[in-house]
Amino acid sequence: MSKTALVVEGGAMRGIFACGVLDAFMAQEFKPYDFAIGVSAGASNLLGYLSHAPGRSYNVITQLATDKQFFNRSRFARGGDLVDVKWLIEESNRLYPLDHARLFQTPMIAAATNVDTGHADYFQLTPCNLESVIEATTALPIAYRTPPCFSGGCYTDGGVADSIPVKEAYRRGAREITVVLSHPLSFEMKPMRAAWLMKRLLAQYPRIAESMLVRAENYNQSLAFIRNPPEDATIHIIAPPEEFSVKRLTMNQSILDEGYQMGINAGEMHIARDEGIDFFTRDNRHLAL
Repeated sequence: MSKTALVVEGGAMRGIFACGVLDAFMAQEFKPYDFAIGVSAGASNLLGYLSHAPGRSYNVITQLATDKQFFNRSRFARGGDLVDVKWLIEESNRLYPLDHARLFQTPMIAAATNVDTGHADYFQLTPCNLESVIEATTALPIAYRTPPCFSGGCYTDGGVADSIPVKEAYRRGAREITVVLSHPLSFEMKPMRAAWLMKRLLAQYPRIAESMLVRAENYNQSLAFIRNPPEDATIHIIAPPEEFSVKRLTMNQSILDEGYQMGINAGEMHIARDEGIDFFTRDNRHLAL
């Protein structure tokens, strides 16, 4: 029997769009999915959605991710972490505790990139591995210097190997998939410049460097899958409008709030099924930008 799945892309502060989408879903008790898959900030956003905590992800991004305790260039220049992922997770759970009873009603999977293989490993969240998996999927390479290790492996951000795990959702049996993107539909990732620098910065983790160098190709292949799905699949797309101006490291509150409202609007439109261009099948893929 086919399943329905929700896939949420990461993108650091761009995740504010998904915050709005998922808060709109919660406002209308919209949770029709058999399972969910998130990557990096997308996985963090899913925690709030699946545990039914409206505003949690918004507060994590706008209040905690903008705090110098999390993002600190001076600390990075002194040899520390640019982003303190562990602090962010612990502070989020302290200030905004998760309802575990609700969270684990819907299976949730998060992708993390294995530093030894450069490939994505997929973990279903449990009460025992929750913090470890979230730390792994959000552990930005270079910015978070020491990859977290658990379950026999060491990991970095899931977006390195699989930024939009829509193929994994399909592989797990989903035939109706909703994908929340962090870029407008017209976006195509460009190949990385200065490959030599990436290899140098990640000399200790050569497989991660290799994955970074093919990330654009893999990302665009996922977009192609979304726009041209298999005959037995329908993919609903929720993407920011072209004027979405939030960047990976945007800290400006008004810009973040604007992106959040765009997400709310898109979520409401998706629920109402009046977007017109929110899904692609083989019959209507020509509508893709």
